[in-house]
Amino acid sequence: MTGPELSALVLLGAAEVPDATTQQALGYPSLFLLIFLGALVPVVPTGAIVSGAAVVAFHEASPLTLLLLFLVSALAAFLGDLVLYWLGQRGVRSRGGSRWLDTLRQRAAPDRLEQARAKLDDHGVAVLVLSRLIPAGRIPVMLACLLARMPLARFARGDGPACLAWTATYQLIGIVGGSLFAEPWEGVAAAVALTVLISAAPGVWRRLRGRTASSSH
Repeated sequence: MTGPELSALVLLGAAEVPDATTQQALGYPSLFLLIFLGALVPVVPTGAIVSGAAVVAFHEASPLTLLLLFLVSALAAFLGDLVLYWLGQRGVRSRGGSRWLDTLRQRAAPDRLEQARAKLDDHGVAVLVLSRLIPAGRIPVMLACLLARMPLARFARGDGPACLAWTATYQLIGIVGGSLFAEPWEGVAAAVALTVLISAAPGVWRRLRGRTASSSH
């Protein structure tokens, strides 16, 4: 990744390095690591990372950079999902469960989990594609797959297209943001704000719905 692209990651908490050669060497591995870790522990807004980097890549007018960004991001998301699913499988097979499985249960609202299980029964692994495109949809569907004891290989066949669609969506958000602003940092800020807002919307909606339900009783 070039220097300007790494600057997009600086906005998201990555370390800035002074030397251009070092930036070139660390850019893509840093992007890969952030998205991979974000798939395991959803603290890092991975969609915002993809969109922010896509803004800067768009301003560089380099199709190769956009292609590499797409491949690295999709691969990191895919491998992160597979590792998380494998860790969850260990918990399902164990009598006492596991910390990873418990964490997945805590992050999946009961109503969303039931919806995911019903959709999984109706549509099979195809539901995985939508799960990554719908905010807060990935974990309930992954947990439903785990509880249904779906083999890792079958999960991977559905998750691969899901990660490609997810990467394409957030990269498109970045490209649109880059086309709307003359300065890369403005497009990065807009793309990051939009993706964070999209990610936070389901949680805010559930809290508001819960307060409304409590006040009506």
